[in-house]
Amino acid sequence: MAIFNSNKNTTFNPQEINILNAGTTIHGDLNSEGDIRIDGTVKGNVTVKAKLVLGPSSQITGNVNALNCDIFGNVTGNIQISELLAIKASAQISGDISCSKLIIEAGASFNGKSEMKPAGYSSEYSKPKSTKPVEEKGLQDGEKASEKTGA
Repeated sequence: MAIFNSNKNTTFNPQEINILNAGTTIHGDLNSEGDIRIDGTVKGNVTVKAKLVLGPSSQITGNVNALNCDIFGNVTGNIQISELLAIKASAQISGDISCSKLIIEAGASFNGKSEMKPAGYSSEYSKPKSTKPVEEKGLQDGEKASEKTGA
């Protein structure tokens, strides 16, 4: 009897949730197109294009990148979430976070810095709109700021 059935449909179904149960360890990066729940251990980066749930027994050592994320477990690494990041009371995070919306419940442990970015953030937001120097206001033509203040 074969363990793997070659007749099984292998098309992607976004309605299905991937689950990595407690007692399972992955050494290496984990990528998912759909929702995923992790209750096990991942030693590598986790990238999810949908919702990520890190259960109470989860241990992540690496960077986390997802659309939305609920964290109940432990993360050692930086976290970048495009929309909503919910850090639950049982969570322990050591690393920097970047997200659009942030919820931190009382009792959670978070050591790092947080950065709030607008929804749909892209690297274009971090570029200055103009490279021209800002004009000094209130100065006459040819007058320097030091002359105006007496410095």
